[in-house]
Amino acid sequence: MTVWDDLVGQDRVQEQLAAAAKDADALVTAASGGEPLDQGSKMTHAWLFTGPPGSGRSTAARAFAAALQCTSPDRAMGGAPGCGFCDGCHTSLSGTHADVEVIRTDLLSIGVKETRDLVRRAQLSPAVGRWQIIVMEDADRLTEGAGNVLLKAVEEPAPRTVWMLCAPSLEDVLPTIRSRCRHLTLSTPPVEAVADVLIRRDGIDPERAHAAARATQGHIGRARRLATDERARARRAAVLKVPLRVADVGGCLKAAQELIDTSTEDAKQLAEEVDAKETEDLKAALGGVAGGRMPRGTAGAMKELEDKQKRRKTRTQRDSLDLALTELTGFYRDVLALQLGSKLAIANTDVQDSLDRIAESSTPAQTLRRIESVIACREAMDRNVAPLLAVEAMTMALRAG
Repeated sequence: MTVWDDLVGQDRVQEQLAAAAKDADALVTAASGGEPLDQGSKMTHAWLFTGPPGSGRSTAARAFAAALQCTSPDRAMGGAPGCGFCDGCHTSLSGTHADVEVIRTDLLSIGVKETRDLVRRAQLSPAVGRWQIIVMEDADRLTEGAGNVLLKAVEEPAPRTVWMLCAPSLEDVLPTIRSRCRHLTLSTPPVEAVADVLIRRDGIDPERAHAAARATQGHIGRARRLATDERARARRAAVLKVPLRVADVGGCLKAAQELIDTSTEDAKQLAEEVDAKETEDLKAALGGVAGGRMPRGTAGAMKELEDKQKRRKTRTQRDSLDLALTELTGFYRDVLALQLGSKLAIANTDVQDSLDRIAESSTPAQTLRRIESVIACREAMDRNVAPLLAVEAMTMALRAG
């Protein structure tokens, strides 16, 4: 097992990263560590991983980080970095390496304060590893101010610091930042490759693994959740019934409310799991006593935590709702394929009867307008339109066709 085993269907990207890791290993081995990176090297100090959701952007970044920190003795005999077994690889992949910082946010954005903290850390020399590595999984969530703070660090990096930014597309990152990064584009992995990973790594039943991979069209994370979480399968089944429930105005409004309620419940469940523990931990750290009053001067810290939890709840609700809209788009994509007689594989074969019914009772032009209404709903929520109003407008448009 190497660090690249979870990088599904990305052979070209894997080759590029493996070559860069080999050059980086030679540089660290030969030099004392104070010299800048060689301009002719396949290694560079800043990387930008882009690709559609589920393509494995963060997986590729973490695998690359592990390869850079690899300490396998086989390297001295010509072996490639990234063995997957040494302490450097293992701790990097598990998230416990002292010199690999993985930044992911459960909030709506990454602000200036957090970015300044990262930039300060990036100026330090590695503590125990070969490189100081910052993996930012949600670089597209940087605010404009945070992006400008990051730009300085990317322009003038410390000799042994490597930035790895992940975003859906180049347009999601400031032009000044992306122009200073080496760009790697990942593609959606094949359905068969995703199913193979679910069977091989997660021990999932082959039939269920193939069904989940097909339903999610190669999205590794969603496929794993769909194959292992009964609640996720129930939620998806409910979403795929929406096209049959919008025959009248009452059905439209009811379907919209249920979509909102489901996403709200997802956010509530996460809050119940995380918020209480966070609050208790902070109270203990501030010297609070269980059941007693908090010490003076701690109200600000408690308020900051409450605001963070509120923003996280909003992000979770929107992510859950966005997933439902993605599944609706996939449903109508299958309908359009049937109407046009396309040889494109049907993703939602488990609701074939519903697909046939909608395909026979509508035209391709209506299906395209319905897909556009789902996209318009997602765009409206990006502009902070009230979710219920956006979803109600969408369900009414689905009815009109």
